[in-house]
Amino acid sequence: MADMETPVSAFYKLMPDNYAFLLESVEGGETLARYSFLGSQPSVLFHSRGHQVTIEYLEKGETVVQEYEDPLNALEELMQNYRPVDTEALPKFHGGAVGYMSYDMVRFVEELPDNTEDELQIPDCFFMIAETILIFDHVNHQIKVVANAHIDGDVDTAYADALAKIEALVEKLTAPSEAHLRRNSGEHQEQYDKIISAPQSNFTKPDYEAAVRHAKEYIAAGDIIQVVPSQRFSCPVSVDSFEIYRALRMVNPSPYMYYLKFDGFDIVGASPEMMVRVEDGIVQTRPIAGTLPRGTTAEEDRELEQKLLSDPKERAEHVMLVDLGRNDLGRVCEYNTVEVTDFMIVERFSHVMHIVSHVIGRLREDLTAFDVLRACLPAGTLSGAPKIRAMEIIDELEPTRRSTYGGTVGYFSFSGSADTAITIRTAVIKDSTAYVQAGGGVVADSVPETEYLRNRE
Repeated sequence: MADMETPVSAFYKLMPDNYAFLLESVEGGETLARYSFLGSQPSVLFHSRGHQVTIEYLEKGETVVQEYEDPLNALEELMQNYRPVDTEALPKFHGGAVGYMSYDMVRFVEELPDNTEDELQIPDCFFMIAETILIFDHVNHQIKVVANAHIDGDVDTAYADALAKIEALVEKLTAPSEAHLRRNSGEHQEQYDKIISAPQSNFTKPDYEAAVRHAKEYIAAGDIIQVVPSQRFSCPVSVDSFEIYRALRMVNPSPYMYYLKFDGFDIVGASPEMMVRVEDGIVQTRPIAGTLPRGTTAEEDRELEQKLLSDPKERAEHVMLVDLGRNDLGRVCEYNTVEVTDFMIVERFSHVMHIVSHVIGRLREDLTAFDVLRACLPAGTLSGAPKIRAMEIIDELEPTRRSTYGGTVGYFSFSGSADTAITIRTAVIKDSTAYVQAGGGVVADSVPETEYLRNRE
């Protein structure tokens, strides 16, 4: 069956469900790209707005609504009910919470002003608890169907329920379908162009340039070294959101590709940047700062790479953000274990090249992946430095709450690991409108007009 199905064709068979996800890594080596994960019909839905947490137990038909000082505590408590048995035959992720946390979740950790409009009106965080998933192993050319038996009573009944879920998913997967043939690859660029044509910004050009000048005044006054203001763009879309995902994965393949289908809105993304990964007690982050377009030839790529690495502004900004990443990990890692294993290397993607570093540390034994997200969200590359003051200034400069932009998409596994991307190069599709947000780091010598145009590229 593995040679007859792709993650995309398989996902078409899951699409009728109200809630579903596809996580892929289209670009990179085996470490990044070995597995694709698909799921639908989650057993539990977890979402929050402000301090109000809603947990929907779909199989039981029960809903619990409760107030939490920090909604992430409620998700952590929920996940503690699951204790999987690890097996070498499966990847680290074979069930867990899949979804997103918005940038605005930082407000439950840090005291920040909260006086901007919430334009998108979607939950601050939303996770599907996926007990049954499809795993595509692209190295061994296998499809694995995994059902986690949640034992809260009779073992035999739980085992039978898990088998029934596997059989139902296999039946869906083996059913004939021609849906994936309805769009040929030659039309992907056309669909992608529909997303990015004539977007409307939530800033006028003069207003955004004024915001950049205001940010530079804070830098000159010594409040901050850098800040990352952003614009939100919107445009109507008439195509199915999964068609947008298909176009995006062809036009802009990235280490983190995701399609999250919720009831009322979808999230489609191609992020190049890891937020944090937690696995076997090791915490990783991979800051990206410094970007140039790809060349048209290998020689031109090499010349552009040297230009990027020799740019004093790009180097200074990158070093600052690596230091910020080390500081974030230092809050949750064992003393003297945080180190930079790759420093200022250039990674090439389909359209651009980035300066990238890799920071790792050993997680303190009394902390979890949830503590790591609390310490690191949002990434310095999407906020600035010093981080808290930069976030205060962002709230002052931007007219609407960021929502998903600058937050994170990924999973928390039942086994305690986590893998999350920074939510950039991502669209929220709601009410036939695509919302995309883009920003750029402002420093002392930034040019306001250049910053405005860069966000629109």
